[in-house]
Amino acid sequence: MAHDTEHGGNTASENTVSKRSMELVVAGLFMALATLIMVDNWRLGASWQEDGPGAGYFPFRIGVIMFAVSAATFAIHLRRLNAADPTFVDRTQLRQVLQVLVPTIVFVISIGFLGIYLASGLFILFFMRWLGKYPFYKILPIAVLTPLFLFMMFEIWFLVPLPKGPIEAALGY
Repeated sequence: MAHDTEHGGNTASENTVSKRSMELVVAGLFMALATLIMVDNWRLGASWQEDGPGAGYFPFRIGVIMFAVSAATFAIHLRRLNAADPTFVDRTQLRQVLQVLVPTIVFVISIGFLGIYLASGLFILFFMRWLGKYPFYKILPIAVLTPLFLFMMFEIWFLVPLPKGPIEAALGY
């Protein structure tokens, strides 16, 4: 049985999805997006009007080009049957991506409930502790002072309101 020396694991058990599969999925998504672009711009007016091109004239054509290229990519990869199809990402790489992606999604969702400043402080605290393994005496000043500085910069100096949460509401901001 072949072993993956770079990651120290069994190659067969480390595979997640093939490069071909990802090419097909992405090409399919682009074809769907191109279809949406074409339909919406056809609704706006994708033909030549009396006074020149309609509002959807050029975007519709971009959608046609995008669809054609995506369909060609899809067809090429659909016909390509290669027994030695390389892995798009192995489990170790996928785990590393998810370690950042999942907390980032939670952070973005939490902005709506906690406000950007509290959510940012918690996000910084979480990442510094979980991935960086820093001690709390190093984490806390950064997790508190960074959002505080950003609050002062955006809300007070530049007068740019950002999403606020319960703490800012309690302080009257």
